[in-house]
Amino acid sequence: MAAATPTRPPPPMLEDDCALFLDVDGTLLDFAPDPAEVAVPPPLRDILQALAGRLDGAVALVSGRPLATLDALFAPLKLPVAGMHGLERRNGGRQAKSPRPPEALHRVRGEAESLSDRHPGTMVEDKGTAIGLHWRRAPQHAPAMRAFAEAALPRLPGYRLQHGDHVVELRPGGADKGDAIAAFLGEAPFRGRRPVFVGDDLTDEHGFAVVNARDGISVLVGAREPSAAHYRLPDTTAVYAWLESNHRTLTE
Repeated sequence: MAAATPTRPPPPMLEDDCALFLDVDGTLLDFAPDPAEVAVPPPLRDILQALAGRLDGAVALVSGRPLATLDALFAPLKLPVAGMHGLERRNGGRQAKSPRPPEALHRVRGEAESLSDRHPGTMVEDKGTAIGLHWRRAPQHAPAMRAFAEAALPRLPGYRLQHGDHVVELRPGGADKGDAIAAFLGEAPFRGRRPVFVGDDLTDEHGFAVVNARDGISVLVGAREPSAAHYRLPDTTAVYAWLESNHRTLTE
């Protein structure tokens, strides 16, 4: 008999002493077949800016996208950010960048693009120091994309595979989203606050573990299982409604 799906309640309202961490794709924004196709609605920027003001700046984006891409996507809003699953991070004047990519990555990227050309509906996302192989438009090609990534990994010392929703990335090892959240929590304005992390993907589980260990609020978006999250919102529309509800409550 299959195990029952855990029942998770919706998250509570934010308190004034919270620190809010938010994944982007699949959490704040719906996935798009091409990651470059997503757009941030202006009301969301306004809500995030208002929440950041009410929480004394303790609102951060924690994403697999590069930091520069996140800044462009949310402009003119400029929040504290962890990009590339924690490899890049900015908080005020403090900034950490991804390591320089190895020369072999250029060759692997070219081979990945040739593979994608032979499998219509797939795409290669160039993240500078990492590459993502996407198959959202063509899920039947998932085995070929995963097999390529696994075969290429030994040619990239210090790299690891990062599996996600219809994507696998070849990325440098090192920090993850949990490490990024822990680092933020050691710095102002996040220090001493109760962490809240909202995320949807397998990569967000590292963040949930750090938040749970600090008596925080971990929120899974969607129905993916298993997950360490204690709370759940069904989709990005529900996340938007929860943020908007917190915005109204905090500004009354």
